Amino acid sequence: MKTAPLTARRSRGLLTGYFAGLGVVMAVWGARMPAVQQAAHLSTAHLALVLLAAALGMVAGLQSGGRLARPARLPALLTSGAAGLTACLAFLGLCDSLALLLAAALAFGIAHGVLDVAANSAAVRCQNAYGRPIMSGLHAAYSIGALAGAALAAVTAHTAHSTLFLTTGLVLTGAALAAAPATRSPNGTDQPPAPAHPGPDEARPTLSSAKLWLLGALAAATLLGEGAAADWAAVHLHSLHASTAVSAAAFALYSAAMATGRLTGDRLTTAFGAPGVVRVGAILAAAGLTTGVVTSSTPLALAGWSVFGLGLSITVPCLISAAGVGGPRAVATVAVTGYLGLLAGPALIGALAAVTTLPTALLLPALLAAAVAALSHRALEKPSP
Repeated sequence: MKTAPLTARRSRGLLTGYFAGLGVVMAVWGARMPAVQQAAHLSTAHLALVLLAAALGMVAGLQSGGRLARPARLPALLTSGAAGLTACLAFLGLCDSLALLLAAALAFGIAHGVLDVAANSAAVRCQNAYGRPIMSGLHAAYSIGALAGAALAAVTAHTAHSTLFLTTGLVLTGAALAAAPATRSPNGTDQPPAPAHPGPDEARPTLSSAKLWLLGALAAATLLGEGAAADWAAVHLHSLHASTAVSAAAFALYSAAMATGRLTGDRLTTAFGAPGVVRVGAILAAAGLTTGVVTSSTPLALAGWSVFGLGLSITVPCLISAAGVGGPRAVATVAVTGYLGLLAGPALIGALAAVTTLPTALLLPALLAAAVAALSHRALEKPSP
């Protein structure tokens, strides 16, 4: 295998840190949400407003990041997005009223969106410089960071959430600022996208609007499944009369399987191509979740959620890589559309469960995984020059 340029390897190391840090922040924030609600004396409706503010902020951040993320600006966006996100986490721990939480959550979402677009756009450029897939490994860093953040939240369960948020926020803000000089340096993330440049008669590939929206739709279908796992896996296991610990293990197994799949995804994509790997993975995900939700066996249900995570693990990195052909705005479009699925999916499944049953409602992400399998070749085939 050809060795990547030193600058690209340094960029990959920096980006691994940004993705992992993002995972830590999001897991710590999500895991201590009940404590946030209790400290500010929020009703369920008020907590939903806080989460909506974060979601709206993220959409705004994704769109703004897409417009701003020119190659020369990526280092500044990475630093400002990371420092802003971690500082907002620290401030969220100090908020004791609905008004303060709404403002902080909005800023938190904006910083999250900016960092997401900047990190993925820089990852596409770094991958181009490598000349082989590395996106799945970078997204694996996010998954591993999220697992570490969830473990940190669990270990510090008896510590005030304000202390956890403040400590985590200050440490990661310091790390982001310390990494800023390396990020801006010629060996950082501002490298040209590839070592070779097209000749005068060689046109760059283009991304049609139809393909862009197809990539976004597949991202939404995939992230709806991720949202279903986050919000409904434990509930599903509990409905099978599993213990609280076993029910909680469902999402942990799903996350671990997703991280494992992403760690091997780049090698699989290099060997077999993105369309084939995503198709097989999506078929595996659909079959796994279907088996898991139609059974009354707890071990089979746990296995089903694990296989679902493994099968979906490579999809989003491949979709982001394909969108990268169209530049940061295309990456932002796919990300915004995908996150709409992540945000709307759990509520949609809840509504379906209310009129049918939870196992029936959970067949929706399985059906969407099958749709991803059917359309993956059309979405991921390389564009013509």
